[in-house]
Parts: sequence; C-alpha cells; structure tokens
Amino acid sequence: MKTLTAVLIGAGSRGARSYAPYALDYPHELKVVAVAEPNRERRENFAQEHKIANEHCYATWEEILEQPQMADVMIICTQDRMHHGPTIQSLNKGYHVLLEKPMSPDPRECIEMEKAAKDNNRLLSICHVLRYTPFWSTIKRIIDEGRIGEVVSIQLNENVGYWHIAHSFVRGNWNNSDTSSPMILSKSCHDMDILSWLMDQPCVRVSSYGSLMHFHSGNLPEGATERCLDGCAVESQCPYSAPRFYLGDGKNWAWHFTQDTSKEAIIEGLKTSPYGRCVYKSDNNVVDHQVVNMEFANGSTATFSMCGFTMEQERIVQIMGTKGQINGHDDRITVYDFVTKEKNEISVHVPNSGHGGGDAGVMRSFLGEVRTNSGEESLTSATASVRSHLMAFAAEESRLNKGRSVEISEFSERVMGAD
Repeated sequence: MKTLTAVLIGAGSRGARSYAPYALDYPHELKVVAVAEPNRERRENFAQEHKIANEHCYATWEEILEQPQMADVMIICTQDRMHHGPTIQSLNKGYHVLLEKPMSPDPRECIEMEKAAKDNNRLLSICHVLRYTPFWSTIKRIIDEGRIGEVVSIQLNENVGYWHIAHSFVRGNWNNSDTSSPMILSKSCHDMDILSWLMDQPCVRVSSYGSLMHFHSGNLPEGATERCLDGCAVESQCPYSAPRFYLGDGKNWAWHFTQDTSKEAIIEGLKTSPYGRCVYKSDNNVVDHQVVNMEFANGSTATFSMCGFTMEQERIVQIMGTKGQINGHDDRITVYDFVTKEKNEISVHVPNSGHGGGDAGVMRSFLGEVRTNSGEESLTSATASVRSHLMAFAAEESRLNKGRSVEISEFSERVMGAD
C-alpha cells in the first residue's frame, strides 16, 4: 500500500483533532508533510506532533499554495467562508481535496468547486462523516436490501444539546451567519446529506420555520453581566454558565480558546475570549431551533427538526416504508416487518473516535479513493454534497420568507443566473 502524503490547511479542532490524527494512527497509510495555520501556537504544536520541518509550516493558505505541489492530497479545514479560494487553487494545482463541511455559505461557490474538481479530474470529497459511521451505513444497507420496501417518509430529529449550542452557536465560531453560515448549513448540512442519501431521490421542494427564540437580549435575566465571571448575580443558576461547563464536564472543549487547559488558563480565557460571554449578550444571530419539510421526486417526504434545548447530543430517526419500518437511536436500530410482525433489534458498535467512527471512516475511504482514482464519484463527492447543500439553502430561504415553499429547481436556476 502506497503511503500517501497530505498538506493540512487549518490546524484547528477539525483539522488537527479529527482528520490529521489518522496519519499518527496509521503512518503506513498517510503522512502530513506541511501545514498552514495562522495561530502560531497551534501551528507549532501541530508541526511538532507530526514532525514537520519549519520550512514547511506556513501562516496562511495563500503562502502554501504559492509553492509547487508538495503532496498527494490537500485537507482543508478553514472557517466556512474560507473554503472556496484554497479549494479552487488546490484542485487547479493537482491536489485531490478533502474539504470540511459545509462547502460554502454561497451556493454559487459550491457549484464552482464541483465544476473545478471535474475540470481537473481530481477528487473533491466533503466531510459528511455520518455516512461513514456504522450506525448510518447499517441503516442504508437495510433500506438498499429492500427490507422495508419503498421508503415513504423519514422523520429525523437532531438534538444539539443545550451546552453544545451555547458553545458553538451562541459564543463560538458558528454563532453568526454573517461571518460563518446559517445553522441549517453549519450544523445540519450533515442531516440534509443523510436524508438525501437515504432517500436516493432528488428533493424537489422544501419549506422551513425556525428562529432565534431564546439566546438574545430580550431574555437577559436581571443581574446578568457581560461575562459570567464579572460577578453575575444569576450565574450559579444559569444552565449556560461558562465556568461550570469549561471547568467541569466541558474541560476538553476549552481547547477552542486555550492550548493550556489548566484551570488558571481556562479562567483567563473566560475573561478574555468570546467563550466567557453571557449567552444573552453575544453577537449571535443563528437560529436555536428549526424544522424543515421536504418532498422528493417520487412523492416521498421527510421532516427534519433541529433543536438546541435538549439534554443529550443525539440524532433520532424513524423511516417508514411500504413493507416495514426502521427506528434508530444511539447504537440501536429496530427493524419492523409488516407481514411477519417480526421485530429485529440490531446493536451497532459505535467507536469512541470522533462522530462515532465517522472521522476515521471518511479519511480511510478518501485515501482509498485517491489510490484507485478512476474518475468515479466518491461516496461524499462534491456532486452529492451540492445536492444536499441546495436543500439547505432553499430551506433557509423558506425560513426567511415565513415558510414559503421553495422549488429546488427554480432556486438552482436563480442561483446560477444571478450576477
């Protein structure tokens, strides 16, 4: 097996902790030979971990792409609005690209990246990691085997978790659609992709409702301060207390604002970084709950519900077919047969690694596809991702227009016809 080489752009949480560790776990398969990361401490830590020479460490993606092609693949994990430039240039230079989701908050950029991959005969795979998990791949196999007949309707709930929405979507990098993406893209493009994959049908129309109902100044408690550590009178009773989370069960999440996770460093970070702000006094604007209704080409339907106000971070699915039904949650899948009345319960092994094994799974699959590249689409190719991204874009347009139904084909034509 040939050991492939990779360049990483963006050594943050997803790049350094989700995908690049594959090279450390399976050094016979992959070696990271260069990195671009603006944060000096992160860049140096990553270089030390992967034994990357100083001359192959860069502060910006522009610098690294000024160099001749230095590896087989490019792994791009920049922020959402910084995906288009490095992806296009990497494909033009001859790299196969693994791109963190979402592709882009701009639908035209998504389509342009898909075209660039085809024009250069390069793989562009998107990190829709759920497809690579044992849980979702088992459900897909059961459907493809015809065990529940034709799929008629799917209900999918994404329970974000009260602590996770506060961390990532109120205080964190994905809290404002003007600087990142709408919630339906940044968090739930995974779910649009899964629904598109399970249905295996084009989505023809969507409608959506949702809002920022809770995390705004209108719900500011009396006695609250700008930061949790500023002497807030209600901090001890607030579910979203930053010190309770980052000094407790969420200590590992403090890595997003400090490389040093000692209590002293975390406290200092809560005094200075966005992660110590009051959740009712942040600059967030993305929704904290949203529902989407979908109709597909063969008449089947799906409903999706995302909510930040849940105890657990989990997905719950029910798939209804003409011959049976599938219920799935956590590591359990139950298949019902309408003829025999049999109920088969499947316990799926869920690895401890990121996204239930999906992070390692997407890496393994992508590297295998690079080695055997014959021009075929990958499992999570740009083409497949554009299809589900358009569902998300159309859903957001519907939400912003009081739930008006949006035809996907008309939306796509408008996007490509825009100046």
